[in-house]
Amino acid sequence: MSARRRALDPLDKTRYDAAICERLLQWWEGARPRSVAVYWPLKGEPDIGPACARLQALGVQLVLPVVVARDAALEFAEWIPGEEMIKDEMGVAVPAHARMAPQPQAVVIPCLGFNAGRFRLGYGGGYYDRTLEATPRPMTVGVAYSFAQVEFETGTHDVALDLIITE
Repeated sequence: MSARRRALDPLDKTRYDAAICERLLQWWEGARPRSVAVYWPLKGEPDIGPACARLQALGVQLVLPVVVARDAALEFAEWIPGEEMIKDEMGVAVPAHARMAPQPQAVVIPCLGFNAGRFRLGYGGGYYDRTLEATPRPMTVGVAYSFAQVEFETGTHDVALDLIITE
């Protein structure tokens, strides 16, 4: 799935990403969480930057996930689109001047793959699964391209998402 994502025609990727951003904003209009964890796209993941900029303009507090330790839940740092970023030890972009924030009301999660039960495939670290074990659990929105829907077995540690958004 990762190879297929990287092989997307750039024009198709741009169109798909725009449609995902529009659907993400439509979701927000209905749910209206005041704080939302988003993600910095890696490895061909859908670019939700335009939706993030719009959410920030609407007064939504945006945060990015931060890995603080292996085998631990994610923590979150406040993020303003356009601010200076650095790469953490895992090569993920995080704000250069981290302002840690409490768990957000909603978490937007990139999915390498997903199934009809709204379970996601990630990169195997389990960070999001551990994060979603906390209570109260935030709303969860998976983001993927539609071709990433596949059937797979789930484990006891896997957590179904509330919604999956595709193009």
